[in-house]
Amino acid sequence: MKFLESLYIKAFINIVVHRHETVVFVETFTKDKLLDSYEESFETTSVNEKLVAYIHNFTKQTPFYYISYLDNSTSQGAIPTCVKNEISLYHDVSACEYKCQDKQWTYYTAKTDLYEIEKTYEKIGLDFIFSPFTLVSQFFKDKINEHFAGYILIQEHLITVTVFENTALLYGETLIIDEYEADETLEDAMIEDVDIVDEIEEGIDLDDISTIDELESLDDFGDIEDLDSFEEMDDFAQSEDVEEEFHEEVEAIENDEPEESISNDDYQRFTLIQNSINRYYHDEKYNSKFLETIYIADSVGVSSILKQYFEEEMFINTYVRTIDVGQELSSLSRLEVLK
Repeated sequence: MKFLESLYIKAFINIVVHRHETVVFVETFTKDKLLDSYEESFETTSVNEKLVAYIHNFTKQTPFYYISYLDNSTSQGAIPTCVKNEISLYHDVSACEYKCQDKQWTYYTAKTDLYEIEKTYEKIGLDFIFSPFTLVSQFFKDKINEHFAGYILIQEHLITVTVFENTALLYGETLIIDEYEADETLEDAMIEDVDIVDEIEEGIDLDDISTIDELESLDDFGDIEDLDSFEEMDDFAQSEDVEEEFHEEVEAIENDEPEESISNDDYQRFTLIQNSINRYYHDEKYNSKFLETIYIADSVGVSSILKQYFEEEMFINTYVRTIDVGQELSSLSRLEVLK
């Protein structure tokens, strides 16, 4: 098999569905060397002939191709334990596929959603369906391994919220971003969300603390694979945060268009994330501690005003990293193939 692999390229084909389109990102390798990368967008959120033909153009070149899909279902989440008799305390997974990650935490997705995904792409065939929770844990691995913080992935239509402390997940939730009408104003959006704001203004009880017992591992399921700060003011943490700020400043210089107000989408992102953090604080199931820092993986180009909202309204240090979701999905696929 190794000899045959040396004769062919490896193609990693990655499918990311957005609100109104699908992006296919492809990387080709010979041995461990990247040959080329390709990206194409298609005006569909399922499958059309152009998308199938584009993917088949790569699969016919080599028998060593791997097709990955980022789970975009709304009924997915993450649980801070792998102990089977404790999982139900967080979520009823009787109708879900779930998997233990790193022998510490579990991610899940509804079986009906997975069935629809596999049915939609049966003409193509999927090798891996990755969870955005594992994508977040891999993308922020340099921080998660050392620090307690919130780690958030912002996509066009979904937000993945997690809290990690030294590789252990404490909280995970999927949030749905509604699409506003083109002529809807921020004032209209704020009126619609007034109930959420009222709930948030009730305050946060920082005394709600729960513990997580010793973790055990679960059996894997099929091909559904996984996918900074005030906490300790040591030199290492400070230097990494300075580096984050440097990258943010470079991006701000490159985008010199002034920002004076928050957009409808960013306002909704802020309220959704704020409300999610509020649930983390209040729910007795979670081992909640006050968040001093959050890291945002930004795939849509959020405004600098969003960062200011978190820092000024919630007193949370906020760092934003740009993420290419297709490229990160390809990295997860390569890691899986190398196992």
